[in-house]
Amino acid sequence: MLTSAAQMITLTLTAQLEISAITGPVIVMGSIALLLGLGLAFAAKKFAVEKDPRVEEILEVLPSANCGGCGYPGCSAFAIAVVEGKTPVTGCTAASSAVNSEIAKIMGTVAEEGEKMIAVILCNGGKSAVNAFNYHGPSTCASMSMVMGGQKACSYGCLGSGDCIQVCPFDAMTMGDNGIPLIDPEKCVACGKCIEACPKNIIILWPAIRKVVVACSSRDKGGISRKACSVACIGCRKCAKVCPVDAVIIDGFLARINPDKCINCGLCATECPTGAIIDGIPVRPKAFIDTTCIGCTLCTRVCPTDAIEGSVKEKHTVIADKCIGCGQCVEKCPKKSIKMMGGVLSQQ
Repeated sequence: MLTSAAQMITLTLTAQLEISAITGPVIVMGSIALLLGLGLAFAAKKFAVEKDPRVEEILEVLPSANCGGCGYPGCSAFAIAVVEGKTPVTGCTAASSAVNSEIAKIMGTVAEEGEKMIAVILCNGGKSAVNAFNYHGPSTCASMSMVMGGQKACSYGCLGSGDCIQVCPFDAMTMGDNGIPLIDPEKCVACGKCIEACPKNIIILWPAIRKVVVACSSRDKGGISRKACSVACIGCRKCAKVCPVDAVIIDGFLARINPDKCINCGLCATECPTGAIIDGIPVRPKAFIDTTCIGCTLCTRVCPTDAIEGSVKEKHTVIADKCIGCGQCVEKCPKKSIKMMGGVLSQQ
């Protein structure tokens, strides 16, 4: 009996030792974890950086496109940058004037609207451009460009598979009938996604108020360009000669328009023999002078086509057949007596 009791005591002590061997480390590790948790909680509270509530307010009014057009990786980063004064309140390319005003109100300032920019494709070849060979492969511009620069005889032209359309987050691009993407200026926010997607580097940001553009990127000589595409710029310089404000620059064999000088007169597009210059105002407005005209003659001095006539100190009139709707006279009139009537814009 004594032996059995001793054995039971021994087994009990052994079991307790085994339990202690298991629970001991668990208790120790649990205690350490608890202490570390308390330490982290204390550190988080001690060194916490308070978030400016204006960040959340700005996020609430932003369109949440996360397009990256502002130069930041997302809307949250942009909102923080605005609050920290690193970017202007109008920095969101997808924001409307109303949204910019709301952001400015949150920041206690006034939104100064900049010039609206839109994407423009410097090519109008499409089906007018000749193919140098038949391409068989993935139907993307990126893939096509890897095979001898693409199938087009013009090595500078649009390949027409619409990589730019696919990446546009605002549905501002659609494929045109001639195989060149069309851009809706009302939807485009100049985020630059299409520019990044184009392997030919022929998409740029352009002032929305400038409706005339040289839609070509070929730098080949005129004869070579014309053989590759019937609507290519051939560097004939006719556009430069007719421009009344020297806005057309001839760079080698390619014409370019300086948007800072351009007055939207469209004379260059009219003079272009190949149709390489696109005029976004096919039906132009006409100037109209009302009875408040004092005959100062300032309008006659700036009119590039001599479409205004009249004597000094007498009401002037506009010769409709000569007026090209450039609006130069409107800007110069000190009495605001001139208005533009009619006109229709088109998409590129």
